Amino acid sequence: MALPPSEGKRIGIASDHGGFELKSDLAARLRQAGYEVEDFGNSQYMPGDDYPDFVVPLARALAGGRLHRGVAICGSGVGACLIANRVPGVRACLIHESFSAHQGVEDDDLNLLCLGGLVVGKAFAWELVQTFLAARFTGAERHRRRLSRVAELETHGAGT
Repeated sequence: MALPPSEGKRIGIASDHGGFELKSDLAARLRQAGYEVEDFGNSQYMPGDDYPDFVVPLARALAGGRLHRGVAICGSGVGACLIANRVPGVRACLIHESFSAHQGVEDDDLNLLCLGGLVVGKAFAWELVQTFLAARFTGAERHRRRLSRVAELETHGAGT
């Protein structure tokens, strides 16, 4: 799969110890493909570190518009997804198959791909990242309408 043009595309990436090896591999592949990669850490393998320490700064940078898209990795991907979605403006999803890697962007404007470093192999993770980055939001009215409901919840909460 060919990646879309990378010029001007800044990708953020973060992981805890459970995703450190996969993060290092994906960051190198992204740079080789011409993307500017901002690595939010961890910068070294450190057992017992905590995914929020790395994923939250990535999510905030993404929500603030500093990044085109992001990739967050922990052991299963669940924790990274859970914490990232607490940051308004982030639409993170745990993806372990190809269809959702593009459909999540096309329909739901997914901007943060979450992966399990202990679940997905390097080659398939790279395929998922390429699929995610190649996808484009359709902007269909029904998708915009649904996303406005997400934004409403982010602003006003779920209520009672």
